Amino acid sequence: MNKFDVVIIGSGLGGLECGAILSKEGYNVCVLEKNSLIGGCLQTYKRKGYGIDTGIHYVGSLEEGQFINQSFKYFGIMDKLSIKKLDEDCFDQIHYSGSTYNYAMGKENFIETLSTSFPSEREGLARYVQKLEAVGQSVSIDTLKQGKLTDGGFDYFFTSAAGLIADCTTDSKLQNVLASTSLLYNGLKGKSSFYEHGMVMQSYLEGAYRFVDGSGQVADALAGQIERNGGVVLSDSEVTRIVVQNDAIVGVELLSDERIDCDYVISSIHPQSTLKILDKNRSIRKVYASRINDLENSYGIFSVHLLMKEKSYDYLNRNIYIHRDKEVWYDKRTDAHELRNCLVSMQATSQDPQYANVISILAPMYMREVEKWSNTLPERRGASYLDFKVEKAAQLLDLVKDYGYDFDANIKDIHTTTPLSFRDYTGTVDGSAFGIVKDFNNPLATLISPRTKLKGLLFTGQNVNVHGALGVTITSLFSCAELLGQDYLTKKIGNV
Repeated sequence: MNKFDVVIIGSGLGGLECGAILSKEGYNVCVLEKNSLIGGCLQTYKRKGYGIDTGIHYVGSLEEGQFINQSFKYFGIMDKLSIKKLDEDCFDQIHYSGSTYNYAMGKENFIETLSTSFPSEREGLARYVQKLEAVGQSVSIDTLKQGKLTDGGFDYFFTSAAGLIADCTTDSKLQNVLASTSLLYNGLKGKSSFYEHGMVMQSYLEGAYRFVDGSGQVADALAGQIERNGGVVLSDSEVTRIVVQNDAIVGVELLSDERIDCDYVISSIHPQSTLKILDKNRSIRKVYASRINDLENSYGIFSVHLLMKEKSYDYLNRNIYIHRDKEVWYDKRTDAHELRNCLVSMQATSQDPQYANVISILAPMYMREVEKWSNTLPERRGASYLDFKVEKAAQLLDLVKDYGYDFDANIKDIHTTTPLSFRDYTGTVDGSAFGIVKDFNNPLATLISPRTKLKGLLFTGQNVNVHGALGVTITSLFSCAELLGQDYLTKKIGNV
């Protein structure tokens, strides 16, 4: 029987970061992953020799002195990553209402670039960027050095993203342009908070980067650090039971019937999934469990990954957002079965950086579109499922073609994934790409504390705070601060 101080369920970014932190600080840590490939949404998996990123196609806040950069330095992985900064004058390009708009890095550069298209809205753009900074500056190196993880900003959880953007500018076209990347955080006009929007946008304005040769290198680097610190990372190790005795965590059981004893469990998997495998206890009240189980999950993603012929299409060092209609926000009541918005993201290899190796086209999709195949296994879903994916892929290819991106002659092969793929390979409930929907109308009901009332059980990951590399990293620090103390941990990271 194995014994660890901490067992971490799930090897996504949150789980691996918690493992890296706690193992660095002297805890005996074991990370358990049910799938054969670690990383969750960080996975870079192989198809016909091509590396395909699962969920993280670019990341912000990686400049020297910025939050993720500083955190990665503390983890001991920053110097092990191969990264490429996206074009500073156009890291995101927006196609909307017959025109093209560029997002540029840096406060002044962003304002100046969009002011060329909206000359009368310079003051509105300045107000908007000021609001982004107010959210983004709530997490900073200076704040860490003061012994705090955040310094305000939570009021923006109660603020509508669409509403605050409208307060900054009355130009409806500019409002939609500023909301055009809402696909990055499950953008819902009636629910998305400005905290989510601001965290994502500000991090990219600070410094948007791509992981060269795939985001899987982050998972590998974190796992390597955990093992160097004396911890263990195990794949093909599904946790089927969290064992509770005398209202305290005492261990976990695996599908293989192996028992692992521990003092703490940090669950990086969905809280709904956690409660399903948790022993009955008096600490987790029925009203709490009911609240968690009733929370809405975000939409998933339909992905078309184009495996490109060698040296056939120039790599574009930016991301492309296409909006066919005038409303950029997603609405599941009217957009079901529609593919009208998408993100196009390119990967190049370190061996051949000039040309696109894989081009990914991503569009929102709810699980209900693939519900009829929900009881099937990967690679065994039948001909009707394959036909469905072929049809949807053709729709997306036609959509991007309408905006000047005709890849047909350059495609060697096509690989597609649906919310079912996310569910089965990353363990997300309902195939959700962004976890639990955060609702500015009632944020306290949709935010989950990393601390539970059951002794020894903690949560981490995108469901706790907000999704994305920055949100998950912040959450990982909150989770580990429950064991290490916030003052100690933050000052140590801030002073690396």
